[in-house]
This record gives sequence, C-alpha cells and structure tokens, in this order.
Amino acid sequence: MADTVLYEVSDGLATITLNRPEAMNALNVATKVALREAAEEASRDTAVRAILLTAAGDRAFCVGQDLKEHIGLLAQDRETGSGQTMSTVGEHYNPIVRALTGAAKPVVAAVNGVAAGAGFGFALAADYRIVADTASFNSSFVGVALTGDSGISWTLPRVVGPSRAQDLLLFPRSIGAQDALELGIANRVVPAAELRAEAEKVARKLASGPTVAYAAIKEAVAFGLTHSLEETLHKEDELQTRAGQSEDHLIAVQAFVNKEKPKYLGR
Repeated sequence: MADTVLYEVSDGLATITLNRPEAMNALNVATKVALREAAEEASRDTAVRAILLTAAGDRAFCVGQDLKEHIGLLAQDRETGSGQTMSTVGEHYNPIVRALTGAAKPVVAAVNGVAAGAGFGFALAADYRIVADTASFNSSFVGVALTGDSGISWTLPRVVGPSRAQDLLLFPRSIGAQDALELGIANRVVPAAELRAEAEKVARKLASGPTVAYAAIKEAVAFGLTHSLEETLHKEDELQTRAGQSEDHLIAVQAFVNKEKPKYLGR
C-alpha cells in the first residue's frame, strides 16, 4: 500500500488516513489504488468492527481527482486513443464506495477541511460524518465539465433530497460546516482542534458496540430507501432475527437485567 494512504487497526478500529496534505489529499492513481485496498481490507476483516476515514493536514479532507496528473493522462489518451483515464470510476471510485457503504460495520468520516468532488462523495459514503468547523463541501464536478461520481448521485439526494441535490450538483459552491449541518451532510460539527479526538472517540465507541446490530441497521436503512413498506417489514423481521441470535444480544440482555454495562464481542 502506498504511503499516500495510511492504514492502522487498533482495538477493532481501522483508521484509514489520506496522506497527501501537500496536495490537499488529491487523488492520484497511487492514492486511489491504496485507498481502494485499505477500504476493501477494512470491510472484509472480521476483526475490524468500525472504520474511521480521515485525512492528514488541516486544509483538506480530499479535493477529489488530482487534476495535474489527470491532464497528463488525458493527453496520453488522445495520443494512444485508449480512453483509459476515465476508467478510474469503475476501477477505483466504485470499489471504494462499495466497500464503505457495504461494510458490515459502521463507517465514520472525520472531515478536517475541504471535501470536493470524489472527496465529497467518499464522505457521503460514510454512515456518520464529524466535521471540523473550518471544513467545507463542494460537488465541483460541473466545474471541470463532468457529472457526479463516487456514488454522489445516489448518496446526496438521499441526504438532502433530490431537488437540493440537483441544485448543489448543477451550481457547485462551497458549503460551510454549519450549512452542512443544517442540510444533514454533517452529523456533528466540532472545533477543528478537537476533530480527531472527537472522531476517534465516536469511532471507538462504535468499534466496541454490538457490531451485528450496527450492520443490520445499515442494511435495513439502505433497503428501506428503495423498497415498499411491506418489503421493509419483512426485511426488518429477517434482520431482527439475525441480531437476536447474536452473542451480543444475549450479553446486552443479561447486562440490563444485572444493571451492568455490556461488554460486546462484536458477534
């Protein structure tokens, strides 16, 4: 894995850190490959019970595609006629979003600065977003004559509604932290100096929680968004049965009866 993405697992928490602060954590090919590998590893590792996605530096979470590299790759495409540059959506962005949204564990994004383009999309792919008061969001795609990717066409309308999503995609502009909170893009806004500590606190709490129940909640909400009430009721029945058969459910009930704090195993 390239050093442009750092990966660490501690006490059930996988921390993925974009590590190109000098380039505002822009996504060059090496970074995209490393991020995909880290997200997929964290998603499939059963010892990982929560994922924290964050970034180095204080200027940017991720400004999306590295356009300096991108323009060179476009020039190569024109020379060779290969058209390979835009394959990055299917090769990199889509697997990253699938890994984060499909992980059977909660994903927390700690947004420390500008989240633009695919950076915005990756933040939206998390289940919970803690945002520095100095951070901002920008769809930015139209600014370089592109449509949305990194799942933003799916996630943004579900967060802010389809009409507002169209507005933000057609007329990209900087959305400050407080506005993001009001729109539902941010779940919590904290002072920039406290972001990492607060995000780790939240992520570690989730990592020590009832993982099977968390996974069921993610699955149920995603299912309910695209299915009827009757279908969702059946899905809830299925998922509640699964959660009720987990070791953590028995631990929680016993702890409640004994007036103790449960110590979950994540299974």
